[in-house]
Amino acid sequence: MAGSEAAWQAARAGVRVVIHEMRPDVGTFAHKTGDLAEMVCSNSFRSDDDEQNAVGLLHWEMRQAGGLIMEMADRHSLPAGGALAVDRDGFSAAVTERLRAHPLVRVEGGEITALPEAGHWIIATGPLTSEGLGQAIAAETGAEALAFFDAIAPIVYAESIDMGTVWAQSRYDKGETDEERKAYLNCPMDKVQYEAFIDALLAADKTEFHEGETAGYFDGCLPIEVMAERGRETLRHGPMKPVGLTNAHRPEDKPYAVVQLRRDNALGTLFNIVGFQTKMKYGAQTEVFRMIPGLENASFARLGGIHRNTFLNSPTLLDDRMRLRSRPHIRFAGQITGVEGYVESSAMGLLAGRMAAAEILGRDLPPPPPETAMGALIHHITGGAEAKTFQPMNVNFGLFPPLDGVRGGRKGRKDRYKGYTDRAKELWTAWLAETRADLAAE
Repeated sequence: MAGSEAAWQAARAGVRVVIHEMRPDVGTFAHKTGDLAEMVCSNSFRSDDDEQNAVGLLHWEMRQAGGLIMEMADRHSLPAGGALAVDRDGFSAAVTERLRAHPLVRVEGGEITALPEAGHWIIATGPLTSEGLGQAIAAETGAEALAFFDAIAPIVYAESIDMGTVWAQSRYDKGETDEERKAYLNCPMDKVQYEAFIDALLAADKTEFHEGETAGYFDGCLPIEVMAERGRETLRHGPMKPVGLTNAHRPEDKPYAVVQLRRDNALGTLFNIVGFQTKMKYGAQTEVFRMIPGLENASFARLGGIHRNTFLNSPTLLDDRMRLRSRPHIRFAGQITGVEGYVESSAMGLLAGRMAAAEILGRDLPPPPPETAMGALIHHITGGAEAKTFQPMNVNFGLFPPLDGVRGGRKGRKDRYKGYTDRAKELWTAWLAETRADLAAE
């Protein structure tokens, strides 16, 4: 997604762009197609609330900047109770079509395995960097590649879900329309069912790692069995929390835990199990997931999986224009820089594309203010984070400079978050206006 957004932004500025895409000639564990911007994990861009949520603010900033990823996400959105979820196939096909149709964009197939010696380049290799290029990056940076493991959630065919057991409701009835308020299917568990489910998770056969690999998970995408290992109640306070929901079939019974399913395509024929990334072996997955009430006869369009992700120690390797310090003609964008999430990756692509285009046009585009969502992210990965403990990071208000005169603590959170987003919107709008001359073709 970062590469697609970078290409779009540079082309809009009047710069010719070549996208090098190795798929489908060279595949990966997680990707299934050769389309650009393919979603390999969740189909959600998370909260779309641009007043109280940092990722929602990032949505807003990308829309204001004419972001292709957000435009196509909006066009292919699905009801998700206040979140922005998309039909993954329609979304990636639309991104691919729009880029291929642009007169300044050319898409070339084939794998790149070495760092280019000249020109202007953006490396945005998404959730998986190929072995050859990964080795070239490691050799150039002089540092052993950092790695963590990212797990993929399973997808269930809607026709195999027992609608007599599950019910449709978004948590706390979030959403402005009836469709939004019923965007999730909910599978209730009592305490006995929950305890048996946890026992099965802990006992299930898991994927073995190759020699030399270590399971350094990103906390925002933990496999459910790893969460269960951290404590039997962990899932009840995470993806299986029962709050904000009332069982439509038995309203007098409060569930002990709830598994949520979110629509995964526009037809409503596929649902993903929310937060259920897993490294269980396939046979174990079908047995364990069919213990969930309503999924006893579930048929799976895709089972969960696990893959290795690599990222740079960006605070030591990249400057604030996202250029590799040792080879400034090369920029990095997306998850490889140490941001986590579809939106964050796309946002870094947006900035990298604009900065590269400005440089090609003989200008310098400064990073946005750190009080904005994009500015907070780029500041974090290029200098704000502690290099010794650098880990992938989602956008959050903890990355923003503090506000003066605003109440702290939980009671002041609503006003504080509104203060963050109001300040960010004002500064982002000003930054876009000030830098528009650097991208005159817009």
